[in-house]
Amino acid sequence: MTILDQVLTDLEAESAQLDSWVSVLDAAGWETITTPEGWTVTHQIGHLHWTDLASHMAITDEAAFAENLKEAAKNPTGFVDLGAEEMALTPPAELLTLWREGRTALQAALRGVPDGERIPWYGPPMSPVSMVTARLMETWAHSHDVAEALGIEVPKTSRAKHVAHIGVRARGFAYMMRGEEIPEGEVRVELTGPDGDLWTWGPEDAPERVTGNGYDFALLVSRRRHRDDVDVRAIGENAEHWLTIAQAFAGLPGNDPQRLADR
Repeated sequence: MTILDQVLTDLEAESAQLDSWVSVLDAAGWETITTPEGWTVTHQIGHLHWTDLASHMAITDEAAFAENLKEAAKNPTGFVDLGAEEMALTPPAELLTLWREGRTALQAALRGVPDGERIPWYGPPMSPVSMVTARLMETWAHSHDVAEALGIEVPKTSRAKHVAHIGVRARGFAYMMRGEEIPEGEVRVELTGPDGDLWTWGPEDAPERVTGNGYDFALLVSRRRHRDDVDVRAIGENAEHWLTIAQAFAGLPGNDPQRLADR
């Protein structure tokens, strides 16, 4: 099994888990508020489907995606939210079917990307593996929004490692999004996954490091948990500051997560 196959398998597992939660909801359930900004379950699924469609377009119709980029540039802070709002107008049963079909079509398109080819995106072009990992991160994060709103306990699986990986790789990007200078020097990251295995990034002799619970780190970098509510520790001033701004997704960081005690 290739790396792409492995990540696609994990993405479909995440998607299927979320699918199982929302497919049993009645009309009122789909209108459950999931975020402080007022996104409902319908918005969450609509957003995931919209992004799948955009990803598919980037792979299969580069000219159309170039036009899409121009539209995004006109409204950089609201373009994605507008897509979610438009998708949320679709009746839930129809939206669920469209999301399933879109997931399947995207998987097929990703498998057909020639070796070495990069896919255009709203940020830097991505390899197929990077795109799938990004889709998994988003699905994982938005699944948490839905589960918490519905009172569902999310199973802690090693699929969170994909989210943690993006969070580590995007360290420099987090500073850029805040208009801050990226500090010199590496940070060693050592996290324990849900299965007890060690997840590591960065040189072993790095002067600063981050340690702790890998699943909590994924919640932190997806900005689903406040720094005070995760079992993640930092050694070094730069490492500590990074944990306060870390993000695993493109775009502006949005509002800081609330402490659990304040919710």
